[in-house]
Amino acid sequence: MNVTIVDYYSGNVSSVLNSFKEAAKYKPNLNIKIKLSNKLEDIKNADKLVLPGQGSFKNCINSLKGIDGLEEILKEQVLVKKKFILGICVGMQMFADYGEEDGGSEGLGWISGTVKKIKIFPEHADVTKLPHIGWNQVTFFPNGIPIAEKFINRLDQNPHFYFVHSYIFHPKNTENYTRGETYYAGQKFMSAVIKENIIGTQFHPEKSGNDGLLMIQNFLTL
Repeated sequence: MNVTIVDYYSGNVSSVLNSFKEAAKYKPNLNIKIKLSNKLEDIKNADKLVLPGQGSFKNCINSLKGIDGLEEILKEQVLVKKKFILGICVGMQMFADYGEEDGGSEGLGWISGTVKKIKIFPEHADVTKLPHIGWNQVTFFPNGIPIAEKFINRLDQNPHFYFVHSYIFHPKNTENYTRGETYYAGQKFMSAVIKENIIGTQFHPEKSGNDGLLMIQNFLTL
């Protein structure tokens, strides 16, 4: 199995690469090969794709779209050939139609919705900090969907994952696509999304200890 982590110069992705290599060791029968690349041929030959993200929505989407042919090949492989893709943090946010950060930018438009800054309510202002950094519980809602069930298989009850962000994804079809929620700053927000073969997490599985490693293994075996 070939897994390509999409390199669009979004920042340090060594933790993503290392965590996927570590997870692959637990599945030797799959003969998993992990590669960090933005070469169109590597993306075309991949069985699964990973879209990491670090920094602002605008910078990430501009960097991705600035690589000749990258957006088009991703669209073909994900939307037409239906290959599984995992978007992490800003990588998930870029699935949206639009992100408001830094004046606003169009996203990939794969999951209809908008990325907006976390609201600070007056009653929580003295205890709320942005960016939201640290460990928070994720409540999952697989709702009997096979892919969702497999994606969270073997996780601890009430698992906690590591977050670093100031913006959250508001999908238009919340009930259809939200598969995980997290509570912060007096509000719930979508922290995991699944739309067919498109999977995204606002948290960082690669920085989330044992549960994060299990989640990556689950993704590799979908």
